[in-house]
Amino acid sequence: MPNILDIRRRIRSVINTRQITKAMKVVSAAKLRRAQERALAARPYAQMLTNVLKSLVARAEIYDPETGEPKHPLLAQREEKNILLIIVTGDKGLAGAFNTNIVKAAARFLESKAGKNVDIEAVGRKGRDFLRRRYPAAKVQTRSLAQLEESMETESEAGERAGAIQLTGEHVGVLGKVGFAQALALAESVIARYTREEIDAVYVVFNEFKSVIAQRLIVEQILPIEQIGQQAVRMAEELPEEEKKRAKEAAISAGAGLTRVKEDDQASQFGTAQVDYIYEQPPAELFRALLPKYVAIQVFRALLESVAAEHAARMTAMDSATNNATDMIDSLTLAMNRARQAKITKEIIEIVSGAAAM
Repeated sequence: MPNILDIRRRIRSVINTRQITKAMKVVSAAKLRRAQERALAARPYAQMLTNVLKSLVARAEIYDPETGEPKHPLLAQREEKNILLIIVTGDKGLAGAFNTNIVKAAARFLESKAGKNVDIEAVGRKGRDFLRRRYPAAKVQTRSLAQLEESMETESEAGERAGAIQLTGEHVGVLGKVGFAQALALAESVIARYTREEIDAVYVVFNEFKSVIAQRLIVEQILPIEQIGQQAVRMAEELPEEEKKRAKEAAISAGAGLTRVKEDDQASQFGTAQVDYIYEQPPAELFRALLPKYVAIQVFRALLESVAAEHAARMTAMDSATNNATDMIDSLTLAMNRARQAKITKEIIEIVSGAAAM
């Protein structure tokens, strides 16, 4: 029979753990709301930029009429020999299978690209730690986002590879407060390498966030640009129905929103409107200037949505942990009551036996 004092100590320990997980759930719900607001604030600009580019495509020659080759290097299609993969994970744990699922999706993508050279840019501490153990770092010193702007002015850094798959950059601590300048620095570095033909394609692995229950893990191609405004999704994995149910329950209990964000209809009509816009610069010149910003917006969106998805996953995990702690407390309380009842019954039997012996 377990000791009553030991059971009481364990109950107190579980109660303290439940208080921590409940507080973390509330904090994650508050951070999720702020992350949603940041993603929503950046969306109108991204939508309008996309539709301006669509409008420019209809008014400018982006392909050479004689050769059929694109005039902008970001549209050039090449055989994939050297690939850059951006993996966006979280800086912290206690988010369920959030980081694990991203790493597994990246591993499946790397298996599908076997025999090709792959450079990896790790965004987030959890992915960085995993990749460090699996793959060698590049001969060139790994760079942070703060160093990318300086490296843009240098010559090509291509040299002897450390392996077919190598870690070329790590960016830790940037997801706490994602800024467009950070995404722009990373995008400019990627664009420079693609323009120099050091890499032939760029992919990003992240959790696409629409709402708490409408999110999916995707591998998206951002370079070369195939069609403006259309996601080039190469792999996609939806949340299981059981996980969606738990996320919905956690969101309702925490007061987080479940509404899926809709596209701005006014912005979406800009690119398709039958209006002859007058541009200050020639359309072709504007197109060449805006296309790199479009790539930067894609990277920025991936970072923002990954942050929101991480907070949603942590909120769901902490809600499940709180419920499990409550169930454990009930089970331990029942065991303590049974042990106390058995102890009282034993004492009564001893008293009755003693009285009968007298």
